[in-house]
Order: sequence, then structure tokens, then C-alpha cells
Amino acid sequence: MKLILLGAPGAGKGTVAKMLTAMDGSVQISTGDILRGAVKDGTELGKKAEAFMKAGDLVPDDLIMGIMEERLQQDDCKSGFLLDGFPRTIPQANELKELLTRINVELDFAVELDVPRDVILDRLTTRRTCVGCGAIYNVKSMPPKVEGVCDKCGADVVQRDDETEAAISNRLDVYNEKTAPLVDFYSKEDMLLSITATSSDVVVAAIKEKLEA
Repeated sequence: MKLILLGAPGAGKGTVAKMLTAMDGSVQISTGDILRGAVKDGTELGKKAEAFMKAGDLVPDDLIMGIMEERLQQDDCKSGFLLDGFPRTIPQANELKELLTRINVELDFAVELDVPRDVILDRLTTRRTCVGCGAIYNVKSMPPKVEGVCDKCGADVVQRDDETEAAISNRLDVYNEKTAPLVDFYSKEDMLLSITATSSDVVVAAIKEKLEA
């Protein structure tokens, strides 16, 4: 499968991606992962991107597209890939379309995880993260056995600064302004599967059904 996953922060893209890659050996690719990978590998593009990242600046589109072109031609992408959190803007979507044509790769479709805002707010404001091993908890559905202490490593379990209600509302507003228009873009390309569901199992089943159709 060769898919793009679209959805607001907290829509469950990461969980869905893990379930899908376990099905057929596809690789999950997020912009953050490929940037970190290029920096670690010391590629020419990676070195350029590192300068922007160290300065706290956004990495320019032309660099991201160059790194994406390298990444999509690596051997592990031959069995399929899921683009998670990319493209983020219409210009990136247009450039990705040109890139895929150039390297002769055909996308199956883009999937929109359409989760109501109040569900996302509830999901993220109740999420807690271990400062030691990064384990994720939820104060409502999956709290640690001892409040504030990680079951796995015993470190503190805290609410991240970017997961307070004000921070999440801001992230959702940014998403709606910059990334939500991609839903229209892929709809016009006749390549959109929109799924309204809060259960990852339902989402995966719908994707599987469309792939097999």
C-alpha cells in the first residue's frame, strides 16, 4: 500500500499507521523521522537541514522534497509506505505529485481521519507521557497503576506542555488553517477516502476494504 494519512493532531494517525504497517510490511514515514534520518546519515541534504533545525527554523520545502525523494527510493519503500504528517500544505502536495511521477511511483489514495474536535481535545488533554521511557498513559482510560509514576520504568508521568487545552486548541487551529485544505485537494484528485470514526480498528478495516476493491 502507498497511502497518505491526513488528520488533526490526536486523530490517531500514529496508531493506525502502526496497525497498517504490521499488516503488509509497509514503512511509516513522517517528515520528522526522515529529517532526523538524513541528519544521522550525514547526507548532503541532511547537513543542510540540520543547520535550519539547530537554529529552530522550519526546514524549507525544497530541502524536504529532496530528502523525501531520497527516502522514497530506498529499498524498504518497495513493499509500500504510509506518509504520516506529510504533505502539510497545498504547495507540498503539488510537489509530491510531481516527485512521484518523476520516480514512477503511484499513490493508492489519501486517507482522512475525521475525528470531532471535542473528542480530540478530550483524548489529548487526558494523555500523560513518561519522562523516562516515553510510555503513553491516559488518566481516564489507561492510567498508571500508581498516579504520576510509570509502570514500566518508575519515572515521572507528566502532562506535556503542548497537550494543555490552550496548546491543543492552537494546534488544531493551525491544522485547520494550513493542512485541512489538503482534504479538498485530494478530493478533487478523486483520491480521498474520508473515514469518520474514533476506533482505529474501524479505520483500518475501511482502508483494507478500499485497497481490496
